[in-house]
Amino acid sequence: MLGETGPEWTTEEVKTGTTIIAIEFAGGVVLGSDSRVSAGESVVNRVMNKLSPLHDRIYCALSGSAADAQTIAEIVNYQLDVHSIEIGEDPQVRSAATLVRNISYKYKEELSAHLIVAGWDRRDGGQVFATLNGLLTRQPFAIGGSGSSYIYGFVDAEYRKGMTKEECQQFVVNTLALAMNRDGSSGGVAYMVTIDEHSTEEKVILGNDLPTFFDQ
Repeated sequence: MLGETGPEWTTEEVKTGTTIIAIEFAGGVVLGSDSRVSAGESVVNRVMNKLSPLHDRIYCALSGSAADAQTIAEIVNYQLDVHSIEIGEDPQVRSAATLVRNISYKYKEELSAHLIVAGWDRRDGGQVFATLNGLLTRQPFAIGGSGSSYIYGFVDAEYRKGMTKEECQQFVVNTLALAMNRDGSSGGVAYMVTIDEHSTEEKVILGNDLPTFFDQ
């Protein structure tokens, strides 16, 4: 009929209703995210990688509006490339987090995005920074997205200071699996990135390979 504009989801903002997490270990960090992207109640992408590289040893985890979050990541990626050329060495993780914070705060009325920045640098090793509007704070771990409200109790109970790389990787996978099981806006596969002095390792865990808990 005249005047109809098509399905409702075509006019909804595309959001990464999501679960993101990053955690420090001695010598590096582990980041993780689910892969579901939604517009309203419709899933528009089942396998989006929400872990975006900002530099060789620095990544960010995206949540909020997909367009806004990806734009911030691309801008910071470009600025860090220029910055590293100017100083003649790899940028610091705090520099990347500060750039994200500055953009998020400057355009807080126009943008709807929350990024967790994590990585490794020679000065301070593995670091995780939470950025939200004007906030910039280093944390031993950080979670975000719509699925985070289901897992605060789990991460508070299970996190231990001094966890190994392997323990942090399992911690991230378990956290994502629980959130994806409960949160309707989180799902798909789990993406994980492990960063240390020697390498940046990306991994995908398929939904069938994620751990199960009480419901099985």
